[in-house]
Order: sequence, then C-alpha cells, then structure tokens
Amino acid sequence: MSDYKHYVGLGVAGNFALHLEQAGESADFKDVVTDDPNGPKGVFPFYVPGREGQLGVYPLSSDTIVLPKEECNVQPEPEVALLCELEYDGEGKIISLTPTAFGAYNDCSLRKEGAAKISHKKNWGAMSKGLSDTLIPIDRFEEGGIMDRYRIASFLRREGGLFRYGEDVELLGYSYFYGKLIEWLTNQINTQNDFGPLEAVGEYLKAAGYPKEAIISIGATRYTHFGETNFLQEGDEVIVVVYDNDRYCMNPVLSMANKGELVGKEGISALVQKVVRG
Repeated sequence: MSDYKHYVGLGVAGNFALHLEQAGESADFKDVVTDDPNGPKGVFPFYVPGREGQLGVYPLSSDTIVLPKEECNVQPEPEVALLCELEYDGEGKIISLTPTAFGAYNDCSLRKEGAAKISHKKNWGAMSKGLSDTLIPIDRFEEGGIMDRYRIASFLRREGGLFRYGEDVELLGYSYFYGKLIEWLTNQINTQNDFGPLEAVGEYLKAAGYPKEAIISIGATRYTHFGETNFLQEGDEVIVVVYDNDRYCMNPVLSMANKGELVGKEGISALVQKVVRG
C-alpha cells in the first residue's frame, strides 16, 4: 500500500449513533461532557510519527490484520477515513483542515476493560489497522459534493460463508459531517485535554513537529447482530467497502464481495484483509 508513515493518524470517537453502546465503550465516556450530547465524544491518536512507545509503531495495512499475542477479543470497526492537509498558526494551533481524499478503513480495536485511554485499544503493532489502496479524490467536502452519494458496508468471510458485519449506511448518516465535522475537529484537536479516555492530541502534534498531513477516521458505523456478537478469528477475511450508490446498490455489492470482485471497480474503495495470528 502507499506509505503514510509521515501522516499523523487520528480517529473520531462516537460519531455514529449507537456504535459506542454496541462496542461496550459508552461507559468509558461517562465523565466526558460535550456541548452536544448527540455529537462525537473526542479525538484519539492511533499513530504519531516519531513518537516513542506504541503510538510510534506504524499500524496500517491494506491486506492483513495481525491478531495480538495477548488473548483478547478483537473487533473490526468499519469506517471512512479522510486524507487531510493541516495548516497551523504561529502558536501551533490548527487553522485549516482540508480533506482531499476518502476511502474504506478498518479501525480494528481490542475489546478489553480497564484501558486508561482509547488509544490503548487501537494500535497493538504493525498491521493492526486497515486502509484501502484505493482512495477517492474529494471535489468538495460539502453538501453537493461527491461524498453525498456514497455508502459504506462491511462483511466478514468465515469458513466459506460471507456475513454482513456492519449496517449498510449512507455517509450522510454520520452525526457530524462536512463543515460541522471540520469545525468540531479543528476545535477539538486544538483544545482537547488529557482527561478520562482522551489525550491532549494538540500536544502530540507539537511534539511530532506539526505534521502537515493526517489520516482521520471519522467514526465507526453500527454493527449487525452478527457483527456485534462475533470477534475476529485466525483465517477470517474482513471486507470494508465504500461505494457510489448512483452506480451500485446493496445486493450487487454483496455479490461482488462474495466473488472477490470489489477491487479495481470504478466508484468503489474496498479494503480486504486476511486475519492472521501474531
């Protein structure tokens, strides 16, 4: 896949209704007060270039998920990721955050109790996250732009069967999207403190020399019942597909996923990852 090692990796927590509850993570945010109770809960880092420790390990892969050595439930999180350009003012605050491309992303996560920070569940080593090789240029990140007509779906292939993992939903279903998301992200990165499960992301950017490019995953969608109750096993295959709903609808996408024909299709960003034991 393309090399994004100089990009900072950030994620948005709680930007799709009911996902945190399904993932068993809503209690993590019980003390986090937000201006909008229906809005996102915070920003977390999953990769910071040059940082010591786990966050400095490059986690992205376009074809493999490596399970952790520790015994722990691991769950895919089907999402859309944005490639973004960042600009800072003289004080190191972000003044411009511009999405340039989008695509299928797997914010694969550990399901374990007692993690002090969200990021502790997000990056356990190389190939613990997924980003499609096929990213789609953004004409304009606003209503009327290309993303209006895109949807996201996800599947799990296991022992010869293909199962719907996440709900098939339109990208406009995100709680915060377009200008509202950009405004929130900019403010959150600039002001978020180290509190509860959240970290002072702005300080991380400063320590990393103010990266000018970022991969930002904008929130996991809701699971099907199968997705909510089934965790990854060695030999599984995770499929996340972001598709143009003007070209395709749900059943043809399912058929292409089943036949392994998603990659290389016009109007589709597909991520297909084999699950292996670490």
